[in-house]
Amino acid sequence: MNESTGNYLPFMGIGRFSQFHENPAVIAWWGARLSGVLGWLKPSRRRAILALASIGAGALIPFNMLTGHKGWLVAPSGQEMAFVIVALFAVLGLIYRAAVGFSALPGMIRRHPQLALHLLYWGFLAMLWAAGPITGGWRTVLFGMAMIFPFLIWRCAFLLLSGQHGRMAGTGFSDHLIYLWPAYGGNDTPYGKGLAYLSQCEAKTEVELARSQLAGIRLILLGFCWGVVMFVFEGIVYGEGNALTRAFGGRTLGIPALGQLVKQGAEAPFAASWASVYCELMKQVLRHAAGGHVIIGLLRLFGFNVFRNTYKPLLAESVVEFWNRYYYYFKELMVTFFFLPTYAALGRRLGKLPQLRLFAAVFAAAFFGNVYYHLIRVSDKMAEGRVLEELFEHRSRIFYCFLLALGVFVSMLRQQRLRGRPLASGTSNRVLRIAGVWTFFALIFIWNVRGRGTFANRVDFFLGMFGLA
Repeated sequence: MNESTGNYLPFMGIGRFSQFHENPAVIAWWGARLSGVLGWLKPSRRRAILALASIGAGALIPFNMLTGHKGWLVAPSGQEMAFVIVALFAVLGLIYRAAVGFSALPGMIRRHPQLALHLLYWGFLAMLWAAGPITGGWRTVLFGMAMIFPFLIWRCAFLLLSGQHGRMAGTGFSDHLIYLWPAYGGNDTPYGKGLAYLSQCEAKTEVELARSQLAGIRLILLGFCWGVVMFVFEGIVYGEGNALTRAFGGRTLGIPALGQLVKQGAEAPFAASWASVYCELMKQVLRHAAGGHVIIGLLRLFGFNVFRNTYKPLLAESVVEFWNRYYYYFKELMVTFFFLPTYAALGRRLGKLPQLRLFAAVFAAAFFGNVYYHLIRVSDKMAEGRVLEELFEHRSRIFYCFLLALGVFVSMLRQQRLRGRPLASGTSNRVLRIAGVWTFFALIFIWNVRGRGTFANRVDFFLGMFGLA
């Protein structure tokens, strides 16, 4: 390492330091300092470490999700919990074998592998509903599997997709465990998607690994920073405040949380309502950024330099751009398993009606797929057979998904009509476009924010903001 590289870090300016992960000198410095470690951490070893951690996660995640759950009529014993975990690993193993031998599967499954996967889940539910109340034994095990499987189902979907596209060659079950039971964290949405995408972004050389690790460190630090910002934001803005509020004498801006205001319907204060919808948007963006940055940062530390989950959505100048930036891996999930299949299936039937074809594909993803994803997430209620009840309980979110799909469709039409022409230039035009995007998402979130406000409350609240109720 030359002298200029070795002495680079102490003399970096603030602006240059914020992008340290992209600076060749810093990458060279990191590589030289950790040359032995980086050389030992070959892709196969990194995958093995993550796979071993995933085995532990495969036991810990179900245990945490099931322990003390109120849905149990009889608390599961340790033996029943162990059976649930073993059974889930067995199901994953069978799905892996199906992906490896995809060409030998029955024709119906080859043509519709995702439908077959979801029918497997609904088969679990049908067996439970037919069995009656959960009273222990195999019913308890099946109940536990049905509660956990929504966490796995989209990961299994990427696994089957790899088999369908012939990308299983040279991969073992341990390679796929990395994302099936993600030790790096996450929720029902697979951050980093499946092994195919992870492999595309995987560092193959020491220099690539150094660059990926630096990018991961930066993203983890940024995630913690956004977490602090969110804590300060909530402590200063909201009426109930938090520990920061109490430390500074309980003084806040006194803006009620949106979830509280919607219960008041049209009686909610006018100014507080408008302030609260924008504050809720800010809080949701900060929450997604803080958590998602850390998860993606950990993946990057292991050499998977994947795209971040949240990337400056508040600078988006269109609705579709915001949706792409806000929760990237959820958007990818909807596009992969709902938008693209629908768009392809309607190619012949609606080829001469491109706008209708686009409308159907967008609504398949942003509306139907979005509703279905969140419906099966309520896994305990689904296992208890309360499907229609949950659909009714989700009526506000269903309307939110409808508005979201409509907004995305209109935004995509506008982009198509531009046909590559640049948007109106100038700072004021850009600010107006960004403000429009903020307003759209802030308003539709009235029907998605958590709280006990009914659908009618939310409609009244929305109308009241415009003096119409």
